Amino acid sequence: MDILHLILLAIIQGLTEFLPVSSSAHLILPAQLFGWQDQGPLIDVMAHFGSLFAVLIYFRKDVGEVLVGLTDLVRKRLNKGSALALHLILATPPALIVGAAMHFSGVDELIRSPLLIACTFIVFGIILWLADLKGSDSRDIDTLTWKEAISLGLAQTLALIPGTSRSGITMTAALAMGLTREESARFSMLMSIPIIGAGGSFALIKLARDGSEAASLSDGLLVAGLSFVAAYAAIALFMRFVSRIGMFPFMVYRVVAGCGLLIWVLL
Repeated sequence: MDILHLILLAIIQGLTEFLPVSSSAHLILPAQLFGWQDQGPLIDVMAHFGSLFAVLIYFRKDVGEVLVGLTDLVRKRLNKGSALALHLILATPPALIVGAAMHFSGVDELIRSPLLIACTFIVFGIILWLADLKGSDSRDIDTLTWKEAISLGLAQTLALIPGTSRSGITMTAALAMGLTREESARFSMLMSIPIIGAGGSFALIKLARDGSEAASLSDGLLVAGLSFVAAYAAIALFMRFVSRIGMFPFMVYRVVAGCGLLIWVLL
């Protein structure tokens, strides 16, 4: 594969995975707009694992708290760590179940449409902004109930529709529940860990089973490294400035990009 193509894919994946702008759409659209060849499963897997390591390292304290909390949960000890671990456990299955059903039924391939992406870009961008405006912005994730954790998990399933954005829809739901912008972003990114890990592991197993892969391991490692750097930078900047800038800039970007794509499709 062309080195510039690999670099662009890695940076796009890293920058957009944790921002409320839909990484899947940003990976689908360049190939359709510019006629790029499919990058293959190895590149996809390595790009996602690069962004996964970025969120693990940035939120290492939370990850450590969750791991300890899992032990406490087994021992039926209720504390902040075990509550966070339980909430992440409850929030994860819906997207895994729906995602598996869509994959094995072939629905995930049928809905990779620029027209659908244009519509979801606009609609979910506006909904994100409204949730930011109307939310009370007063709670932290320690106040989440188990029902709210399940609701966030159900919201995450909507991200399986291209253009929705996993981080965007989960932040929208969290903001609507009254969580602060920082806490909404924090829980959304922690929710991504089991999802990206499970999806990447499945793709890796499928790749090992199916064999044939055009990309080389060196290409994959390059993509993983660049994706890690881009994702870490995106997370750090977003967490630092989200309380000040809110979701309005992301809504504007989504609406403008969606309208531009809609015009391109219709013409």
